[in-house]
Parts: sequence; C-alpha cells; structure tokens
Amino acid sequence: MNPNYRLIRSARKTLALEVSALGEVIVRAPNRTPINTIEAFVRSHGQWIEKALSRQAARLARHPALSPEEIEECRKKAKAILPPRVEQLATRMGVTPKSVRITPAKTRFGSCSAENSLCFSLYLMQYPDEVIDYVIVHELAHILHHDHSKRFWDTVAIYMPDYKRLRALLKQ
Repeated sequence: MNPNYRLIRSARKTLALEVSALGEVIVRAPNRTPINTIEAFVRSHGQWIEKALSRQAARLARHPALSPEEIEECRKKAKAILPPRVEQLATRMGVTPKSVRITPAKTRFGSCSAENSLCFSLYLMQYPDEVIDYVIVHELAHILHHDHSKRFWDTVAIYMPDYKRLRALLKQ
C-alpha cells in the first residue's frame, strides 16, 4: 500500500500519522527527516492507514456533509434547545456554567473551559436527545472535575447511568 499523503514538516521530534475527518492521510515529520525514512514509516503503517481510512469512509457515509441551509437549521435548533436543557441539567447537578455557546466545531461535540464556560457543536443536533443530554452532562461534570478521572466518570454515571452506550453512539 502506498497511499497519497500530505507531509507537514515542523520542529517536532517524532514522526506521526493522522487521518483527517475528510479521509486525508497526513504525515507529520521533523524538519530534517529524509524522505526515504518518511516513506518507510508510511509503508510500515499501511494496515493502520487502511483501517483508519475505512473508519472515516464509514463515518462520512453515516454523517454526510451538510448544506449551508442544513447547517443554519442545526444552528437555530441548537440555540433553541441547548441553553434551556443545560440550565435544567445544571440545576439538577447543582452546578452553574459561566456561559453557553454554540459553535461550528466538527471535531468535538462539547467543551468546558477552565472558567466553566461551555461550548457545544451545532452538529450535535444530528443526534438523539439522549445523546445530546449525555454530552451536556459530560461537560457539566467538568465543572466539578476538570479532568477525566474516576471521580469525573462516577459523577457522569450518577446523572447518566448508561453513558457508556450513549458515548458509543457518538463514536460511530
């Protein structure tokens, strides 16, 4: 296997492979790494690349790119649904987020800043309500535990006992 790839050189110390959300193979390499070393690295990871490309193709088939109109519809739906739902779940959990924002993030469905500001991707609107609630609970739990420790997951489990199943749905 000899896939096409994009090479990004930088001041890093190691070689790394990535398959982007759109199925592009990206190789990151230290500035002075010889091209034959990079080529050998890519060849040695051929199986991994094939599996990653297959996973991304399947993901893209399940979640095709949205039109600008569909994106705007998701944004409107997110602005209408997420803030009140965050408020309900935050009250239940006894936490108070500083703010709630909707973003067009494609690589993460939610985040919680060190200041307890929450961001949610408008693309979350493509999932069932129970999955949306899981993401909200996950981010609200970060207000109590700014990590993914056992205590964090125990908190998530209190409010979302079947979180593992819901998390798996997000990863499909």
